[in-house]
Amino acid sequence: MTSRFAAFLPCLVFLFCPPPAMAEPSDETFLAAREAARAGDRARFERLASELGGYELSSYVDYWRLQFDLKNGFDPEAVRAFLAGNEGSWLAEKMRGDWLRQLGGRKEWSSFDAEYPALRKPDQELACYALQSRLLRGDASALEEAMPLWLALVDPPESCHPVLEALIVDKRVQAGDVWARIRRQVETNRLTAASHSMNYLPLSQAPDARTVKAVIHSPLPWLTRTKLSDSRRHRELAALAVARIARKDPSLAAGQLERLEPRLSAGEREWAWSQIAWQGALRHLPEAIGWYGKAGDAPMSDEVAQWRARAALRALDWKAVRSAIGRMPPALTGQPAWIYWLGRARQAEGRDDAARALFVRLSGQPNFYGHLADEELGRPIAPPPEAAPPTAEEMARIANDAAIRRAFALLRLNLRIEGLREWNWAMRGMSDRELLAAARVAEGAGRYDRAIASAERTRAEHSYAMRYLSPFGEQIRAAARLQSLDEAWVYGLMRQESRFVTDVRSSAGASGLMQLMPATARWVAKRIGLKNYRPSRVNDTETNLLLGTSYLRMVMERLDGHPLLASTAYNAGPGRARRWQAELPLEGAIYAETIPITETRDYVKKVVSNTVYYSALFHGKAQSIRRWLGVVGPRSGAKGEDLP
Repeated sequence: MTSRFAAFLPCLVFLFCPPPAMAEPSDETFLAAREAARAGDRARFERLASELGGYELSSYVDYWRLQFDLKNGFDPEAVRAFLAGNEGSWLAEKMRGDWLRQLGGRKEWSSFDAEYPALRKPDQELACYALQSRLLRGDASALEEAMPLWLALVDPPESCHPVLEALIVDKRVQAGDVWARIRRQVETNRLTAASHSMNYLPLSQAPDARTVKAVIHSPLPWLTRTKLSDSRRHRELAALAVARIARKDPSLAAGQLERLEPRLSAGEREWAWSQIAWQGALRHLPEAIGWYGKAGDAPMSDEVAQWRARAALRALDWKAVRSAIGRMPPALTGQPAWIYWLGRARQAEGRDDAARALFVRLSGQPNFYGHLADEELGRPIAPPPEAAPPTAEEMARIANDAAIRRAFALLRLNLRIEGLREWNWAMRGMSDRELLAAARVAEGAGRYDRAIASAERTRAEHSYAMRYLSPFGEQIRAAARLQSLDEAWVYGLMRQESRFVTDVRSSAGASGLMQLMPATARWVAKRIGLKNYRPSRVNDTETNLLLGTSYLRMVMERLDGHPLLASTAYNAGPGRARRWQAELPLEGAIYAETIPITETRDYVKKVVSNTVYYSALFHGKAQSIRRWLGVVGPRSGAKGEDLP
């Protein structure tokens, strides 16, 4: 859907920036210089760099030149000159971080301390170097700041190890805290880190390397052949072994734990039950609620605590839902998901006023739970009033911004990661008017993903026509009609898949507007009889739309004609979507909430929310989200041919 302003936007934008497909004469030289820098070929790099005087990305050439000296130590004056010449840019931030990493690694603390305050967004590695420096200066408050890292950093960078060890030397961390850290690392499958943490244990509790390897990699054989003593070391290792078994077979782990329970302390026993319960909940096992009950009040990570509530949801045990949410830390209970589900639990208990108060807290929020809450309150789901279009002057300022121009140049060269970083860095601190102008400029340049990303940042003035762009209108509408699919849903799914970048390729190899995997594209092309199909055609807009919508229709037909199941299958595969159905009919919102894979669960919720907004923009009235989610029927066998 386009606004009246968009009709003449492309002509206006091109007054300020070149069309995205227009290559500069020096582009090939720049890319060749980049490859020479990456290969460490300084002579070739310098020859190419000499031809790039005045090039719009010359700051990158200067950055690469400095990188040649990285192993031998940066020349401080050369670095300072680069930072001064590029101050405020993303590349200056990156250069400063590189320099600080070297200074910290070389323990040049005075130089590190002088430069560190200028860094805008330090990563964990640099933050730990800063803590190291403060500890060496005798700053006791550094230990206070480091203490929360003990459990939070399950796989810390090397620079954090001296900081964590300082906590042990200062006796702020005891043996119990070390075991708690090891449990957390095993829970998150950071097994190498867990093995390293065992070095922090007192000698009387530290297991040998061979035992650690057996517990982690062969837990069942170790548990069944080992005669456990009453020592803490043996008890903790037994609990860890149970947790490792639970990752493959929660029921088997439960049997082992029942055998061991008399030998374990309450804390060890309850933690082990929490791990079994979590793995059972992920598999939608009905026993999970009982296992969580045996976990009692054991401290749980956010993930384990949330699956306690999801297991209760899956069982439609609203009392258990309320109890599980009540046990969560405040940071979780304040999230939209748990405000909404607590409201539903209150509603099921007949406490309508309490439920309504919770739904009011969410009402109007532009997300899955805000939409659900609006419908509970009987309020229409609608985009906010459209902000006034940016003026030509506002757009000119954005289009001529150096960082924006660099971002466009990098995207033109298919250096997508660098281009996105430049763009996102430029968006920091922008006002709503500037963000809207950036969105319009990006749209006019055909960078639809950047338009959406910028429009999503606004705080008071909004353009949902920009947030929910609908490019390629004729082609997408025709493809949706051909497959008898809801146009709003196709747009909602595509927005989540690719943000309308035609040549984007995921890390898994999916391509194009509808992010098709090569094997899926080939299978669909054969299935529909597409002649002369070649893998190179997958990024062609019409071909990608034909294959993607055809696959979406096929998936929906195999999954009871349900768009929620089809959306799930599009991300995680039809087999998983079918496997996650319950034995009995299940409310669609609960099905979505209890999808075991975090990426897929978030994906589906966003596709649904996108679809609601597209329907509002296309038709002037949003679809009912609860009607769209519907009821997911009970699990049944595959219907017909399996899909990839």
